[in-house]
This record gives sequence, structure tokens and C-alpha cells, in this order.
Amino acid sequence: MKMITAIINKRDADSVCDALTQENFMFTKMATTGGFLRSGNTTLLIGTDDDRVKAAVEIIRQNCAQRLEKIPSVISSAGPYAVFNYTTTELPVGGATVFVTNVEYYEKM
Repeated sequence: MKMITAIINKRDADSVCDALTQENFMFTKMATTGGFLRSGNTTLLIGTDDDRVKAAVEIIRQNCAQRLEKIPSVISSAGPYAVFNYTTTELPVGGATVFVTNVEYYEKM
């Protein structure tokens, strides 16, 4: 048995969850926040048999799109008369981060 932990963008969560449900994967969905951009993510915990891991990862891959997003940033100069310039930086967001780990023990009550 394996545990798949998938961290996905909250915009992709509905399509990923729908596709996983359609293929009879059971999962737990949690709202999480990323540390770098501090934006909303969804983390899925998917317990599955070893032979179904590739199928689950492929569903995640097909439903998670990486996109460019403008992130507000501040550029400042040093010194007694500091100047602040507010601008945006375009960064890639989305996609998925997937971890697959072994499950030593599992019991459904």
C-alpha cells in the first residue's frame, strides 16, 4: 500500500478531485497554504494499492496546469531617502508536487 501526498493549486482542485473520484480513488482533501507565495493550495492524501499509483499520478498530471501569474513585489533603495517601487513579477504557479511513500500499517474503522 502507498500514500500519495499531492500538493496542487486550489484552481486545479475540483478537476483533479472529480477525475480521481471517477476512477474510484478515495482521498482526503485539505486546504493548505504555500510558504513562498503564501497562496492557497489543496493537499490531497490518497491511499492506494501499489499497482494504482501510476494511474493516480497520471490523473494529477493531466489535471494540474502550470501557469504564469503576476505577483506583487516591492523594490526599495537603501539610504536616508529610500524610494519604494511597487511592481509585479511574473512567476510560474500551479502544477503539482507529489510524494509517494510506503504505508506500514493501514486500518479502516
